[in-house]
Amino acid sequence: MKETMNLRHIVRAKDIEAYSPANHLGTQNRRLIGEETVGAKNIEIVLGIVGKDGGAQPHLHPGIEQVVYVLEGRARAEVDGEVGEMEPGDTCYFPPDTPHSFTAISETPVKCLVIYSPPYHESSEKGVAR
Repeated sequence: MKETMNLRHIVRAKDIEAYSPANHLGTQNRRLIGEETVGAKNIEIVLGIVGKDGGAQPHLHPGIEQVVYVLEGRARAEVDGEVGEMEPGDTCYFPPDTPHSFTAISETPVKCLVIYSPPYHESSEKGVAR
């Protein structure tokens, strides 16, 4: 099967423009799955790369569930007072309306998949600090 450049359902991270979300230090995100990439209306998947000592400052997402799956590096997640260190293969769930933070603790960047439901439509202008 020949590969085409105009794919409707397959997204290449290198083709997606990166942005730095509000309340996040040293973070570059690429929205892989969303309404603007594949037409998804009920889920959003973001590839996040967090530099050393960078990450999400304490904040919450009104009415939105969030999951973070670590691909590379090590991070510290805090959610509703619970703190844990994460490594590749670990997953963290941030319930809606619940304060949380996520910080890189490895010498190398943390690469992670971030899943929102419903979609957050995150941008550098958004962020609810608490």
